Amino acid sequence: MIRRSGPLPRELLGVGDCSATVRIVTLTVSRPHQGEFAWSVTIAPDVARDEAAAGQIQEVIAGAESGDAVQLWIEQAADHDDAFAADLGFDPYRDLWRMQRPLPAPRATIATRAFVPGADDDEFLAVNNRAFHWHPEQGGLTAADLAERMAEGWFDAEGFRLHERGGRLAGFCWTKVHPDETPPAGEIYAIAVDPDFHGQGLGKPMTLAGLDHLSDRGLTEGFLYVESDNDPAVATYHRLGFDHRSTNRAYRRIVE
Repeated sequence: MIRRSGPLPRELLGVGDCSATVRIVTLTVSRPHQGEFAWSVTIAPDVARDEAAAGQIQEVIAGAESGDAVQLWIEQAADHDDAFAADLGFDPYRDLWRMQRPLPAPRATIATRAFVPGADDDEFLAVNNRAFHWHPEQGGLTAADLAERMAEGWFDAEGFRLHERGGRLAGFCWTKVHPDETPPAGEIYAIAVDPDFHGQGLGKPMTLAGLDHLSDRGLTEGFLYVESDNDPAVATYHRLGFDHRSTNRAYRRIVE
């Protein structure tokens, strides 16, 4: 494993480039495109929480400027991870639950259609940003952000389901297939209802529409991520047969 004795080179960290992401041996370091954090570090589930990982995180902190906020994500966090993060000066502030259920699920009761790149971009962005105005990752999406995601190898317009009412986009359910999981699984990557259509019972059928697509592709497991303190959403997903499988935990530290 490569170790460095000094701060991570600023050119490697990508200072000044908000889209920069680099792989440092075992950790992913990035500059979020928006929000309070100057740097975000992610530890994957198969990475040991040991001196080597701690040393790499300390290099990121050493390369940050005074006053910078640094975020640490630990995927599939366990109780002992709080102590690991605390030793590095990080405090927990956010839990993201992975909830999962077997497929198929009950069929959706609403009609949906596939997203059409180019034709649906603007309306999707408007609905997304109204629905996720509070969200640190999904909120504030730009046309460039959407184009970047559509250029990813996993993007499938057929799996990006739209529901319209009265000639308007009322909600969407964007799915993503993970062929590397065992067994291969499908994710509800992003789902939202336009605030103008809240209270019309669209959350459940929109979720089922996404699960329908994943099931029709032959997948036998479906999952999603949800904020642990989003009680209404968690309750809805429990009613749809999802259960809590693991937690990704976020920690923050202000560099002195």
